[in-house]
Amino acid sequence: MEMIDLLKETESLLEGHFELSSGLHSDKYCQCAKLLQYPQHAETAGRKIAELFDANQIDAVLGPALGGIIIGYEVARALNRISLFTERKDGYMSLRRGFHLNEGDRVLIVEDVITTAKSVKENIRILKDYNAQLAGVACIVDRSMGRSGLELKSLIQMNPAVYSPDDCPLCREGVEMEKPGSKSRVTRYII
Repeated sequence: MEMIDLLKETESLLEGHFELSSGLHSDKYCQCAKLLQYPQHAETAGRKIAELFDANQIDAVLGPALGGIIIGYEVARALNRISLFTERKDGYMSLRRGFHLNEGDRVLIVEDVITTAKSVKENIRILKDYNAQLAGVACIVDRSMGRSGLELKSLIQMNPAVYSPDDCPLCREGVEMEKPGSKSRVTRYII
């Protein structure tokens, strides 16, 4: 089954009016977490990304939290390499939990979806702090339309309409906006 079919089957591709984590608006949204909730689909996506690279040229796979953790792990598993992730601390991405890179390590950065590549660029700066090398950048869905300034490999390229909030035709038309990302809904449990 093709990756686009898996995204549709898992209801990971949405159409409407969405506010992206970057603050931009779009008519399409890809929630790869819905795909990655199924271990067999996560494994398939990870294997397909790994096939785009030579394992002998990679020492570690790095996934920015939150979207890059699961798919980064699956790519690392397929390549038989270590899987690390970065997370935000005081507003900045950093390696925590005892993770570290060695000088000269060749690191593949893996994300679920890339639109502006902000998290990836922050992770590239982390590599420089460790004197590690960028071995490549990959994702399941590339929404950047070449605007990221990075050479990246993806399983799917999407070309959705993307608007600045002040010039969004969907806002002018009164189309209700959704914020489907990880920050939009918080459920609290009292124990």
